[in-house]
Amino acid sequence: MRFTNRWVHVAAAVALAAAASGALAQEAPDAMVKRVAEDVLQITRTDPKVQAGDKQRIKEVVETKLLPNFDFERITALAMGRNWRQATPEQQKQLVEQFRQLLVRTYSGALTQYRDQTMEYKPLRADANATEVTVRTEVIRKSQAPVQIDYSMAKTPAGWKVYDVIVAGVSLVTNYRDEFNEQVRAGGVDGLIKTLVAKNQGAPAK
Repeated sequence: MRFTNRWVHVAAAVALAAAASGALAQEAPDAMVKRVAEDVLQITRTDPKVQAGDKQRIKEVVETKLLPNFDFERITALAMGRNWRQATPEQQKQLVEQFRQLLVRTYSGALTQYRDQTMEYKPLRADANATEVTVRTEVIRKSQAPVQIDYSMAKTPAGWKVYDVIVAGVSLVTNYRDEFNEQVRAGGVDGLIKTLVAKNQGAPAK
């Protein structure tokens, strides 16, 4: 399974966008993104364990700042495309868990790369009653062009959840869909699950 520098930016940016606690769930989606992005940026700049690459501490940051506010089932279903309907409920459960682990490992590996960068937040363009929005941001990098990162978010009973991230016009979900379709064609849904398990048991994602 391929991992490019583009998706390192995705991983770190998604981690920056996640909400810290259920208390933030009632905030507007753009306010949530901004508040927690700044919180996580502050952690990456000041936490000595994060700066030293302490894997356990980095995982802790990802687990507490990221996971509660992503709709992993929807992300996985979208990444699977039509193959999602071919999977049994048990296979779907395994796919969600393994894809979640894969993304967590990727985010953990990328988190410290954003300590010297800043975020710019665009005005939210959405109806007041909208249940799905796109929060637009830019990552400002020294001596490099900014990276546009858009977050697709949906309002759920548990608050706003991220279900896709678009970096420089390229969707995280679409990128994985191409790879997942390739794996399913080669070995079926079970083959994809085995591939994800092997990836999660192997070297850290890059």
